[in-house]
Amino acid sequence: MKRVITYGTFDLLHYGHINLLRRAKELGDYLVVVLSTDEFNWNEKQKKCYFSYEDRKKMLEAIRYVDLVVPEENWDQKRSDVQKYNIDTFVMGDDWKGKFDFLKDLCEVVYLPRTPDISTTQIKKDLNKK
Repeated sequence: MKRVITYGTFDLLHYGHINLLRRAKELGDYLVVVLSTDEFNWNEKQKKCYFSYEDRKKMLEAIRYVDLVVPEENWDQKRSDVQKYNIDTFVMGDDWKGKFDFLKDLCEVVYLPRTPDISTTQIKKDLNKK
């Protein structure tokens, strides 16, 4: 069984997120999504989510491409996650290109192109204009 992992906040879930999850799942048989906790988002990224961690987790678990959702609590857990979940392929959007190449000694690292014209940041900006 080929295991894939990806990371994200997945706040204001949209079709770009679904595309990422679908394409990640196509690279293997089992998809682990590591979801940023509310504390990690605030303390490390200074981002406040609209939906709580628990609500974002429930939404992700309802998506057919996702097999397991686990918390992201710090930047440095990626190596241990890859080992703990026996990951074959690490997947991120190409806006992170090169940032996770340090994992190539443990697994394949793939950067997928972002879905054009959609992002949580853009949704928030558009809503603020109204």
